[in-house]
Formats: sequence, C-alpha cells, structure tokens
Amino acid sequence: MPLNLFKTIGIGVAFSPNLEANINEASRLSLYLNSKLVLIHVGNASEEKLAKFKSLLKPYTSQGLQFEIVFKVGKPVEVILQSIIDSNIDLLLLGALKREKLVKYYLGSIARKITRKAKCSILLLTQPDVNRQLCKHIVVNGLDEEQTEKTITSAIYMAHKFGSKSVTIVEEISNQKLSVIVEDDVSLRKSNIEKAKIKRVEELRTDAILNKIPEDYKTNLKIKSQPIFGKSGYSIGHYTEVVRADLLVMNAPNKITLWDRIFPLDIKYILTELPSDVLIIR
Repeated sequence: MPLNLFKTIGIGVAFSPNLEANINEASRLSLYLNSKLVLIHVGNASEEKLAKFKSLLKPYTSQGLQFEIVFKVGKPVEVILQSIIDSNIDLLLLGALKREKLVKYYLGSIARKITRKAKCSILLLTQPDVNRQLCKHIVVNGLDEEQTEKTITSAIYMAHKFGSKSVTIVEEISNQKLSVIVEDDVSLRKSNIEKAKIKRVEELRTDAILNKIPEDYKTNLKIKSQPIFGKSGYSIGHYTEVVRADLLVMNAPNKITLWDRIFPLDIKYILTELPSDVLIIR
C-alpha cells in the first residue's frame, strides 16, 4: 500500500459559521498527509469569495499547502459528487450537525446522500475547530472482510501522521456464531470457552494484517484488539463513545447495492448518533 493514501483531499465550503473551522481542519489535515486540498464552493465565482478563501488558507500556503478552489453552480450533492471525479479526490471532509440541547451529532440529508454515493473515502467531522485538537485514540473495525486490511492500515497510517497514542481494533462478532445456548452454569462455561476460541481466531486474523504494516508506522503506538459480541454497527459505535475515542475508522461496503441494504441497519446508529469523528474507507 502506498505511503500517501490520500493524495487529494476535498471539502465543500459555504459561507456558514463553520467556514473558518472547516478550512483550518482541511488545511491541517492536508499538510499532515502531504495532500493537495480542493475547496468546492457551490455557486458562482467572485473576487470577494476568492479573496476570503485565500485569506483563510494563507497561514497554510506559507507552509507549503497546495490547493485548488472550484466554483460550480448546481445542486450541492451533484456538484460535490462530480467534483470528486473531476479533481480525483481521495478523501472528502463533511461536517455533522449538533442535535439541539444534546451533545450528539447527526448528518443532514445532503451529507447523507454524499456519504452514500461518493466514490472516495469520507471523513465526518463532529466538532471542526480553528485550533488543532489532538487525536489521541483511534478505533477501527476489524471485520472479517477483504477491505478490512486497507481500513486497518489506513487507521495506523492516520495514527502515525497524527501522533496518536493508541489504536484499538474492534472485531464485532455476531452472537449467531455461538452454537451454545446459555441455560445453566454448564452451558455458560461452554459458551465462554467457545467465545474464547472465536476471539483467538479473530485476534490471529488481525495480527496477520498488522504484521504487513511497516514497523515505523507502529513505533510508539499502543495497538490492541477488542473482540465484542453484539450487533454490528451499534457495538463499535457504543464502544467508541464509552472509551471517548477521537476517531472511528470503518469499512465502506464495496457495492452500492450492498450499501443501500446495510445503510438503514448496521451503521444507522453510527451515522445518526456519531460517537466521534468518523472516517469511512472506500
């Protein structure tokens, strides 16, 4: 896997209260990852708009940030999805909205549509900030899927670039894998033995993935596995919230038809009750 996973980062920019924070987040991330930044504005170009964007980018262009500003008229979803293709964007940043009177975040309808249809990875930001917020703990799914190797590698790569302290690989295991029905103390012991065997198999699988990742990415980084028996999507989201992780990294389904089938079920909890910033790897 190439060292530069995200060569081009994109973000939609509008003149909202979060404009400065969004541009700062995207610019910092682009510098961390040595990526080009593309600002996408849905609307007509003007000298005033261009001057405002360049003014907010100036602290980062002085550090070597490469950027492009795209102005395009049309429907927001269509404009952003087309810009992803035209500008070869590998990672798109989207902001979440805060539920009134609750410290919970959810995606608006436009962001949901983009998240479902985008041909690139998506980073959902719950609390964009003008100033840098440290990303200390990253949680990543360890699903038994072909794409998981790329997702775990991406999580380790991001942790390395961010200077994070720890990464936890959560293997969500369906209770349907258990053949023992707990009815008494004997069946409980059998169930626990069976769970231990399943956990060991999952840990060996994720260890095999970690062994392929360059050692310098893992230096000074605490990496652990956390098998959890429960409902897919809910379990990892709840775990992320409980441990107060800063970033959750997830697989994106490989096919749109599969995404359409899974979206209302497995990851609905994550996308409506975002436990942290969420990175969806495609």
